[in-house]
Amino acid sequence: MATAYYLAAKHGIRKVAVIEKGWLGGGNSGRNTQVVRSNYFWPQSADFYEYSLKLYERLNAELNFNVMLSQRGILSLAHSHHELESQRRWANSIQINGIDSEVMNPQQIKKLVPSINLQGRLPVHGGFIQKRGGIARHDAVVWAYARAASNLGVDIIQETEVTDFKITEGRITGVKTSQGQVSADRVCISVAGHTSVLARKAGFRLPITSMALQAMVSEPIKPCLNTVVISNMIHVYVSQSDRGELVIGGAADLYNSYAQRGGIPVLEENMAAFLKLFPSFSRLRLNRQWAGIVDITPDTTPIMGKTPVKNLYINCGFGTGGYKAIPAGGDTMAYTIAKDKTHPLIQDFNLERFAKGKLVDESAAAGVEH
Repeated sequence: MATAYYLAAKHGIRKVAVIEKGWLGGGNSGRNTQVVRSNYFWPQSADFYEYSLKLYERLNAELNFNVMLSQRGILSLAHSHHELESQRRWANSIQINGIDSEVMNPQQIKKLVPSINLQGRLPVHGGFIQKRGGIARHDAVVWAYARAASNLGVDIIQETEVTDFKITEGRITGVKTSQGQVSADRVCISVAGHTSVLARKAGFRLPITSMALQAMVSEPIKPCLNTVVISNMIHVYVSQSDRGELVIGGAADLYNSYAQRGGIPVLEENMAAFLKLFPSFSRLRLNRQWAGIVDITPDTTPIMGKTPVKNLYINCGFGTGGYKAIPAGGDTMAYTIAKDKTHPLIQDFNLERFAKGKLVDESAAAGVEH
């Protein structure tokens, strides 16, 4: 939806169709934990995600829709002197990239998050925070882009599955769908979770694996957690939604799957990790859980740009970071499609990097390692 909007709004291309197998927000767009941030290590990633965060910061005004951006901060914890030293270096690198980052000691963390347990089996030695990070309402982001794109003439076709591609002499000429054929001289695959399936239909393979990433929410309680807390070592992250629910996530499942439900073992591990940091929440009821399907590349950096098929473009491989990349991903892909020239921000995210060995390894910045 973001790509379609920017094609119409910035490039004047309004003869655009978004073909969605399900319904808007039924995929990863509505099955995530709403986190937005830009505290990445490598300059390529930092520039891209910082641009995305800046777009988020003015999205309300641009789309005339309240996406409920709450820049409450992203706090990453360190549970050993070694991890704290690594985080100091990480924070310094983030600052060198021109992005806000601040190291915190345990006393500062306790003041910011009074309910946290600093003296558990894995005591908190410190951490660092990006204060401009936070959360935004995922449904609102989808609806905002959909309404804005529709107002500019974009066709949104839901409940329609793409079954194959029409390729003539190595060039895309359209797609085949469950509702019939659609002719198009330029096509973009932006289907997180099922990218490899469609890529095979187009005749090429991708170095990605797809697996479920679970999340869950507690029953609603009064506001008590005013930041997002992440622990790489304990393997959990948590925030509180506008409805009062505690939103909890952790590691991806250990097996490949397209099922949007996840498994009980990971759910139990996530809850155990959560209660190590916040034992006072142990009596809360778990309201519900869900899973999104994430495409993970070997270097946990997305694949964006051109494909071996002429005028067929791809936007995938974000792993657990796709939501925070929505504005920048849509803008840069719209530029790439409109001009048939890769946007400067995503030049290093091309598919050819795997053959050339030019990886952008962001596994540590994934929030928790996957």
